[in-house]
Amino acid sequence: MLLSSNPQKSVQSQPSNLPDPKSIMFSSRIKPLLSKLYPPDVVEMLTEKLYALLEPFLQQSSIENWRKWSHDNVMLITYGDSLVSQDERSPLLVLAEFLEKHLQDSITGVHILPFFPFTSDDGFAIKDYTAVNPELGTWDDVKQISQHFNLMVDLVINHVSGEHPWIKQFQAGEKPGCDYLIEVDPETESIADVVRPRSSPLLTKLETVNGAKHVWSTFSADQIDVNFSNPDVLLEYVKIILLYVQAGTRYIRLDAVGYLWKKLGTCCIHLSETHTVVRLLRELLQMIDPGIAIITETNVPNRENLSYFGNRNEAHMIYNFSLPPLVLNALMQGRSDYLKQWMMSMPPAPIGCAYFNFTASHDGIGLRPTEGLLTADEYDSLLATMKQFGGEISMRSHPDGTESPYEINISLFDAMQGTVEGKDEWQIERFLCSQTIMMSLEGIPAFYIHSLLATRNNHAGVAETGHNRTINRYKWNIDTLEAALADPETPHAIVLKELCRLIEIRRRQRAFHPNATQYTLHPLNPCIFAFWRQSMARDQSIFSIHNLSKNPQELHLSDLNLLDTDPWVDLISGDRLTTLDDIYEMQPYQSLWITNKVDSAEDESVPDPLLTD
Repeated sequence: MLLSSNPQKSVQSQPSNLPDPKSIMFSSRIKPLLSKLYPPDVVEMLTEKLYALLEPFLQQSSIENWRKWSHDNVMLITYGDSLVSQDERSPLLVLAEFLEKHLQDSITGVHILPFFPFTSDDGFAIKDYTAVNPELGTWDDVKQISQHFNLMVDLVINHVSGEHPWIKQFQAGEKPGCDYLIEVDPETESIADVVRPRSSPLLTKLETVNGAKHVWSTFSADQIDVNFSNPDVLLEYVKIILLYVQAGTRYIRLDAVGYLWKKLGTCCIHLSETHTVVRLLRELLQMIDPGIAIITETNVPNRENLSYFGNRNEAHMIYNFSLPPLVLNALMQGRSDYLKQWMMSMPPAPIGCAYFNFTASHDGIGLRPTEGLLTADEYDSLLATMKQFGGEISMRSHPDGTESPYEINISLFDAMQGTVEGKDEWQIERFLCSQTIMMSLEGIPAFYIHSLLATRNNHAGVAETGHNRTINRYKWNIDTLEAALADPETPHAIVLKELCRLIEIRRRQRAFHPNATQYTLHPLNPCIFAFWRQSMARDQSIFSIHNLSKNPQELHLSDLNLLDTDPWVDLISGDRLTTLDDIYEMQPYQSLWITNKVDSAEDESVPDPLLTD
């Protein structure tokens, strides 16, 4: 037998048949999910393509990062042009400057609503996912914000604009777009079973080189749904995600994801394939950057919404959609019963997951999340009151052709003008109470920019666009806004100053960790809404107590079981409280944060317990 004079060189020159360990890890995590969506031959091909695309970005460690948030996280929701200037500064640059001037010590993250070129729905009909709308600014402007704040970006994953290149390709019979849409015969009876979020037709007629074709369009004729049963569509959106990550994105928001997968003969919402796609995107992102979080936007009844946590393997965060209408109703009625019942039914978010709490957003106040939570009388009273305060009601269609209310369109500040009894003088106090409740609850608090600024109903905008949602999408001229904020007597200055003060207090309290213990309390007074938070290290308690009425209310401190061995202080007012006093008179819409430990975040001797599987 002949031997090489240099055995080591001989061995190295031979090609290795051993698979790449990183490739093995990738395949083991991705193939089982792809197999739930596509046939075996497609799974092999798609796994190879995904690996080739993502291999340069894959992390060495595949361990989930459970520390994606803390008590210190507070989010802002805003459009890229919620603030505009008359000079040459881009709206995104104006936003960046405003954030650094007014909110640097309050907000830690910013959700910039779709800032891409679009054709309708204020950004949610995207015609180019890779570019920044030149009317808003540039990628450099976006990256400037991401350098100072945790950035949330929308992945509008269900549909594209009617002017997107894929639509043009479909009409011309050209690749790849000709294979990216869902064509349906309008005579198909089973389309009547599809759950609709809007009153517009489900199918849109497109003229093509092969004649007229009808394609799926869940939301509008200018928002054409894409076909995820085609694996190439999945690849396209993974490329888009990669672009967002490279721009500094820390949160990926999956817009309208519940409608993603279509299967005739079903309701076409929350299908198992949709949940699998969410799991798949989570796995891919975890391997790229374990610190990035996925948040699902599913404006549906509570139980359906909760399903997107999966088995701790789908969304990291879900919108707490039942919170806005229930807080609003509680303050309109001046009592806590329905809000308290719902809160008692809410399970703690699973480890590694969190609720995304909000009371207002760019959309209206969703009504589907109230299903089964409000009586018919309460529901009708809420709608009538909101109309009295200048709100509009948007409708959705049912399979039988009837319609029902879908959301309330109103500025949250104007929604607080009064109660079911009519307008009164407590608008600012009532509004601040709503925001204090929201930021006290288990989860990550998120403030819509027009809530921070106490923006009024934009009726002129509704008249101009013809769309109800424009009522809460006002565009502030930055000079006008700065002048309003400089006057301490304006509602805008009062609200922003007080909310920033409350947020800064909140950010120092370990008991307000998004996953800290929460228990609903049961004061005998129905006008009081109360719950208890305890830090994960169990070294801080906070009793979060809110007067929901326009009348003073007596709080019996003995009902809270405050230990006499601890000093108890209200973080908001600075008042020291003891059970010896027993009765504390709460002013209309007053909130209390009664704690045994002030500024607990400064004590680093007992860190939060490490969250593990």
